[in-house]
Amino acid sequence: MVAKSSAASGLQAHALELLAPLGPARARRMFGGAGIYLDAHFVALIADDALYLRADPVAQPAFQAAGSQPFCYSTKDGRRTVMAYWSAPEAAMESPAEMRPWALLALESALRAAAAKRTATARKAQASVRQARPAPAGRAGTGKGCKAGA
Repeated sequence: MVAKSSAASGLQAHALELLAPLGPARARRMFGGAGIYLDAHFVALIADDALYLRADPVAQPAFQAAGSQPFCYSTKDGRRTVMAYWSAPEAAMESPAEMRPWALLALESALRAAAAKRTATARKAQASVRQARPAPAGRAGTGKGCKAGA
């Protein structure tokens, strides 16, 4: 097992400190970096010695205006993948107060994603219930636009 660099663990501790005013912050190792959660919501990641905050299409313009860059990586086949995480503005890394508006954007992005996922899951469940529902008595085998006995 390779030990984390002290710079990476220092950044992780600093990021947790910056985000803590918004709720219980914790980190989990992932892909050579760390994922950062506020409560149960994945709001940030640390990769390549940088903090990237979640930014959906609603939040992205603010990050772009601040000069942030999206997190991206190259796949094995050479394609470039861009994720919905943007580098934290430099000033935001100075204090929890400076980080707060950016962390709120990240948390709101995570909450919107969770709500969309719940809605999609509910729609999928409804669709499977509709498909599993038996046909009413006396109408088996007749579909819309079909005549019985045709």
